[in-house]
Amino acid sequence: MAEISTKPYLIRALYEWCADAGYTPQLLVAVDGRTRVPPGFVKDGQIVLNISAGATRNLTLENDWIQFSARFGGVSHEISVPVDRVAAIFARENGQGLHFEPVDASGEPEQTPPPAPDDAPPAPPRGKPSLKVVK
Repeated sequence: MAEISTKPYLIRALYEWCADAGYTPQLLVAVDGRTRVPPGFVKDGQIVLNISAGATRNLTLENDWIQFSARFGGVSHEISVPVDRVAAIFARENGQGLHFEPVDASGEPEQTPPPAPDDAPPAPPRGKPSLKVVK
């Protein structure tokens, strides 16, 4: 039997918590080819979506997809987000929520480059050199 992800259940729980507490639930989404959002609002491959009842129409929080209609710049758009592309759900007012490890379409966590070792020499400064007189 395939393992069932807890992620969609946690998203629904945080959504309900936000609604009950009077907060605005927001999703941080890592946009890919399967994600249907207005491209003009994507920055650095990510978009933050307000999924409150007042900002969406026909919101469905399913196990595999989050879908709804919303207005961006006064124009209605149909939004479809694969649950595996949700990087976080949080309350806009206080930032409380959950962050998730982004995964690619294969279900594997996205690879990030390893951090530079601590003993590596710092990168040389760029731009105009500055000197000051010490007396």
